Amino acid sequence: MKGAAVSHAFGSAPSGIMEAPYVVLPDAKLFSKRAARLRELVEQVPPLDEFLAFMARVVQAQHQVLTEREPAWQPASNAFDRALEHGMPPLGFVALRSDVHWQDDLRAMLDAIELHVGQRQRPFIDRLREMDGEALDRLADEVLEASPGDEVTRPLLPLVAAALQVSWARLAMGLPRPPERPTGDARSLCPTCGSAPVASVVHNERHRSGVRYLHCSLCATEWHLERVKCSSCDSGGKLLYVELKDEQGKAVLPVQAETCDGCHSYLKLMQREIHGRADPVADDLASLALDMLLAEQGVYARSGYNPLLIPGD
Repeated sequence: MKGAAVSHAFGSAPSGIMEAPYVVLPDAKLFSKRAARLRELVEQVPPLDEFLAFMARVVQAQHQVLTEREPAWQPASNAFDRALEHGMPPLGFVALRSDVHWQDDLRAMLDAIELHVGQRQRPFIDRLREMDGEALDRLADEVLEASPGDEVTRPLLPLVAAALQVSWARLAMGLPRPPERPTGDARSLCPTCGSAPVASVVHNERHRSGVRYLHCSLCATEWHLERVKCSSCDSGGKLLYVELKDEQGKAVLPVQAETCDGCHSYLKLMQREIHGRADPVADDLASLALDMLLAEQGVYARSGYNPLLIPGD
């Protein structure tokens, strides 16, 4: 990876934008597609091949648990009607934290990956199995609060986060309809669960081609955001786009960092117009060199949150 290329934001929102849905809930193929993309990235990003291969196994386990396991707690069919009617996140993680049996999803995931991990990861699985419910709940709180944890808990948090993602994605899939698109100060938070986005995605499907969505770090809901606006401060005139280039000047991945000189933050942008299988979580993990580059510059702070990669202090 040679370095970064920078370009100024320009252009206008794509035509037909009103025809695209403002909020899109996840579907049952979410994790299987993500695992497939991670397996592709193992070959494309050799410096991270071991890490990406492990994460592909974790995400495949997420798919297995989501599609094969029946949760112990299921909300009533009308449980979230009032929240949907009043424009509140129906699956707010603070309100549902004690109801969702996410620890069962975690144990099922550990069963699914135990035979397919190396010696480096096995101690983390064993440590999670030895923890009682209260200790696991404390780890969940760290994930949901976007806390980096400490030297002891930090390696465990991605597996806990993966289980929480399964639990909340399942709930989101079961909603009777998508929530309303958030506005005002809440526009940068997921309208379904209130979590921060991991990244944004420009889609290539016919019904929303060229439209940019934020992708939730917890429940995988996507909600529309104009392509020329900062996801943090709503500024549209101070954006720059940074991407990694190889020695031939070709983009390494279909990923850009959308940086804002207004609030000095950045959020990654995954371009499915360039690669149809680009994934907000998988390609974010594979483009860590871009985060390192921006961190070295010391100008922009990351606004997106990927709970499968808990950063250090």
